[in-house]
Amino acid sequence: MQDGFIEIELEEEPIELCNLLKVLDLAETGGHAKLLITEGYVAVNDEICTQKRKKIYSGDILHFDGDEFHLTLAPDATPQPRAVATPRAETAPTPSKKKRQKSGKSYTQVDKNTGRKPISFG
Repeated sequence: MQDGFIEIELEEEPIELCNLLKVLDLAETGGHAKLLITEGYVAVNDEICTQKRKKIYSGDILHFDGDEFHLTLAPDATPQPRAVATPRAETAPTPSKKKRQKSGKSYTQVDKNTGRKPISFG
């Protein structure tokens, strides 16, 4: 341990956060890793991270259980460019589907006396 952090060397990048916790033996199983992440016990780059499959790259800093892990890339590994988030295109609301009618009767018929819809058994 040097300067209060632990240096982790990645053989390839990116690695998913839940898989990184398993590889570092910080979680017993994949399910345990995902639970730790969703409960907010893991921080990436000084921010609580709840994305189970967040892509982790060299240069990122992982905080877990009071320990700080600095991620670096192995000398023989090829660095991968970080994915840039693209804004989602806004979609127009879809028009509501027209109610189908069965045998000429509308499904919205209501008895004027009781206020109930008729029941058909046939």
